[in-house]
Amino acid sequence: MSIVDISLTAAGLPDAWSSRLLGRVGAAAVKVVRMDGRALAPESHGTAEALLVLDGTLRLAVGDAELEVGPGRMCLGEAGVRHAVRPGSHGTLVVVERTPDAADGQVVSNARSGAGSPPSGWVARAAGR
Repeated sequence: MSIVDISLTAAGLPDAWSSRLLGRVGAAAVKVVRMDGRALAPESHGTAEALLVLDGTLRLAVGDAELEVGPGRMCLGEAGVRHAVRPGSHGTLVVVERTPDAADGQVVSNARSGAGSPPSGWVARAAGR
């Protein structure tokens, strides 16, 4: 097992909205992103993703719904669902998504060590529930 300092890794990112791979667990990539308040263009992905807000707030537009995800809360999105980051999103975000190049059962760490109602396809919830 390895310990990853997510806050330190996020602080060391050269640019906001660029991600760094923290590690892989089986076929899932675990990445960290530093949000800086800017909006991002709408996008969709070929795989489902989990967006866990460690600190700050993630604001998303998903269909006609606006979601606000605060610290300790997670948003789960199905593959192919179009969504956009709204202005005011800031803080630290952990993204977990399946990647085709990861081997099932493998655990790899690449980071620094240290001590509204959503539409169908997206769910916001408190982490651990």
